[in-house]
Amino acid sequence: MNKFIDEARIFVRSGKGGDGAIAFLREKYRPFGGPAGGDGGKGGDVIFEVDEGLSTLLDFKYRPRQVARDGEPGRGKEQYGRAAGDLIVKVPPGTVVIDEASNEVIADLVLPGQRATIAKGGAGGLGNMHFVSSTRQAPRIATPGGPAEEKWVRLELRLVAEVGLVGMPNAGKSTLLAALSAARPKIAPYPFTTLTPNLGRVILSDLESFTVADIPGLIEGAHAGHGLGIRFLRHISRTRILVFVLDLTSDIERDLHTVRQEIEAFDPELAQRRAIVALNKIDLAGAEQVAQAQTAVRKVTGWQVLAISAQERIGIEPLIAAMASMLRESA
Repeated sequence: MNKFIDEARIFVRSGKGGDGAIAFLREKYRPFGGPAGGDGGKGGDVIFEVDEGLSTLLDFKYRPRQVARDGEPGRGKEQYGRAAGDLIVKVPPGTVVIDEASNEVIADLVLPGQRATIAKGGAGGLGNMHFVSSTRQAPRIATPGGPAEEKWVRLELRLVAEVGLVGMPNAGKSTLLAALSAARPKIAPYPFTTLTPNLGRVILSDLESFTVADIPGLIEGAHAGHGLGIRFLRHISRTRILVFVLDLTSDIERDLHTVRQEIEAFDPELAQRRAIVALNKIDLAGAEQVAQAQTAVRKVTGWQVLAISAQERIGIEPLIAAMASMLRESA
């Protein structure tokens, strides 16, 4: 199993354009053949392309330099230098490419096969065959190839999922993901079992399905890097709806406030996303406690509140139906 790496820093450099040539045609039966220096070839671009078979940035830890080839210089007899092939770099869906110098997002690559040119190759230089005129019969002029483009870029992987499961550590998000899909995340009865995001696919029919992401537990100060920190908050940025998973055996109002506060501090727009509340572990609580909790949470949020037990697979079908309905409405 590949190690999940969602950040990488790499150096990219395109190819330099080949220089134009200064040459003159000298053949036995063409003593005045004139200037014949060819153009240089174009340098290779560095192009990132989404490969849906990839799910981690691990490869870039071992290949931190992505350098395209230079174009060939022009030659005599009006021969052009060969253009360098582009360097195609495969990245997983959800890769964001950020220029380290300006902190500007260069590309946001989501769809399979989507491409973005990260560094453009230099143009080939012009040979002296282009500089002939009525007053300049034997020009000794050629232009150099265009320079290479180079930069350091930061890669961030943001999971591509329609639904994000968020909540405090040990709220039961991983257990719920396993109940919703065929995913098999690590599950144990202690906080921070999930150290990396997990994805699962919920199949409704042959024609309808959606992806759910289990985001590692949030604690107070997560947006500032506490606990597992801001590193994993960004993985919910692409989700269309959020499911707040609350542990009924804990202080649900405090937990809900903490998680909502951390999401809003990270991204106020994300805090406005449509949401559902899943009150988990109802198998450990009485019917009256469940009803009171539903009423209290609904009063605070105005959201749909569903009671479930991920461990016992209780209430899973209604939750799936609610998520599917909300996704259809937001399409």
